[in-house]
Amino acid sequence: MTQRKPEGMSFETWVDHQIRTADERGAFADLPGAGKPLPKDDGPQDSYAWALAWARRQEPGAAFLPPSLALGRERDDLPDRLAALHREDRVRAAVREFNDRVAASWRTPLDGPPVVVRQHDEEALVAAWLASRPAPEPAAPPAAAPARRRRWRRSR
Repeated sequence: MTQRKPEGMSFETWVDHQIRTADERGAFADLPGAGKPLPKDDGPQDSYAWALAWARRQEPGAAFLPPSLALGRERDDLPDRLAALHREDRVRAAVREFNDRVAASWRTPLDGPPVVVRQHDEEALVAAWLASRPAPEPAAPPAAAPARRRRWRRSR
């Protein structure tokens, strides 16, 4: 938290001091957008236009959707997200977790339009995930062990 402005120091001097000390600490190093030009300002902008521009700069996703619609979008995106997983147990866990959240949404009222989201069939998604995996390379046959020479001993 910043310190309080000392008495007798002008506000502008205090702000300049805070900026200078933060710059010396390296607080402004490696900020996103560093070295890039500022966006062009095409004149006055009302709050609606600013909010639209801000929403476009954010990562696309279901952040602005009501929960009932976000759950439906997540259902549609689930097979694509499963493709990034590498183990079958994690795929099953992700499908179960989604189905649990869908079941919970049926028991509680959601904000947004009344949309009924169906659960995914776990076995069908796992089968599709397994089909999308590259076929395992056939194991090379084990190399034949060299024949051992038998030593004969003379009996005395």
